[in-house]
Amino acid sequence: MATLLHIDSSAAGELSATRALSRAFAETWRTAGPERRIVVRDLHADQLPHLGSVALHRPRAARGETGFDPAQAALQDRVLAELLAADVVVIGAPMYNYSMPSTLKAWLDLVHIPGETAFTDPADQPLRGKRAVVVTARGIAAEPGIDEYVTGPLRQVLAVACGMDFEVVSTSRTLANVIPALGPEHAAAEFEQAMARVRELAARPEPA
Repeated sequence: MATLLHIDSSAAGELSATRALSRAFAETWRTAGPERRIVVRDLHADQLPHLGSVALHRPRAARGETGFDPAQAALQDRVLAELLAADVVVIGAPMYNYSMPSTLKAWLDLVHIPGETAFTDPADQPLRGKRAVVVTARGIAAEPGIDEYVTGPLRQVLAVACGMDFEVVSTSRTLANVIPALGPEHAAAEFEQAMARVRELAARPEPA
């Protein structure tokens, strides 16, 4: 059975553009093939603790038995299991203050483990070839390269270190409803383009 890991991190609830886009991805993906299941992790509603010890950034075999909280290590194991079991991951990653939400960074810190999920040799990467789709949004108009403030660390970890097939879908001007100078009509058109792209990516057939 194919599995999608659906991750959201926006604090905006039903007003969130990234939640709308990631939800559309999940709904389209579920109906695009037989026997599909979705695992949801809402990082805003159920926030993960920030990394409590540098030991948790090491492979489990190299940690020793002390220096970290066993409860956090057990939580890390559950988060890792979710990621490793997924065939596809969709991540809602809004821009907050020119960065990703700290809740999403906490997740990234837990799953990036050199020698366990991240390897320089592609042959060792357990996530290699699996798909990661990141949907990102910002309140202001798009600027060249600005998405990389959010997507850059995700790309480096998931695509480069873990070998995942990485795609970004982006929209902007999400504050146009409260700042008319941003152009509500431009915001709506951009969001619709992002929605069409999300559905296109979700409808792709998964490898047999």
